[in-house]
Amino acid sequence: MLFGLISEAGATEGLNPPANVQDADFVQIQPGTFWMGSPEAEQQRWPDETLHEVRITQGFEMQTTEVTQAQWEAAMHYNPAYFRGANRPVECISYDDIQSFLSRLNAQAVNRGYRYRLPTEAEWEYAARAGTQTAFSFGEDASLLDKYAVQNRDSTAPVGSKLPNPWGLYDMHGNVFEWASDWYGRDYYRSSPTDDPQGPASGSYRVLRGHNWYASGWFLRSAERHYTGKSLSDQYGFRLVMTRL
Repeated sequence: MLFGLISEAGATEGLNPPANVQDADFVQIQPGTFWMGSPEAEQQRWPDETLHEVRITQGFEMQTTEVTQAQWEAAMHYNPAYFRGANRPVECISYDDIQSFLSRLNAQAVNRGYRYRLPTEAEWEYAARAGTQTAFSFGEDASLLDKYAVQNRDSTAPVGSKLPNPWGLYDMHGNVFEWASDWYGRDYYRSSPTDDPQGPASGSYRVLRGHNWYASGWFLRSAERHYTGKSLSDQYGFRLVMTRL
């Protein structure tokens, strides 16, 4: 389901997403080509964001919101989050925890002709940019961030509390960092394949994208990259990609 724009007044209370992932809204992301990373003017500050062309050759469906605590608890029967709220993003979960969550979902999903997974880093940025090449999905003006991003708070916010990007995806700027499937490589952008890059073959850290609830300004750009190991944090959440078998 592709959401249209919502009013600013209605964007402050958050959505009311279904408690089960199987009923959650996903948006169809069509194949396409984009420039991943950041322009040269930004690269002294962010040296791992070398601008390079990427082609997404296969379409996929991305969850319109981050996975909520209610959706996690329905599958896993516990709630690890520090900032509690059924419609807040689940956090304090590791990459391995997410693999267990995916295994439970896919035990049933594959029989219905689809499977869930984490997005690759390239898929995530492609979806976050939503056809734009500006610092944010809404342009270059960081003063507009409050309309689109959960920032400078003392906790997470319910998913969908701000306006969506042009492709109907909420909270791609802020709220929680989102796990990607890739290993992190500082210099990977310089040698990654053009078609459907998957990240380095191995590594010590996994990629996080999107930044978190206390960040602001340029830290919430579409190109912003982060990474972590096995640590747990109230800053780390995720959203799902669904592919048809």
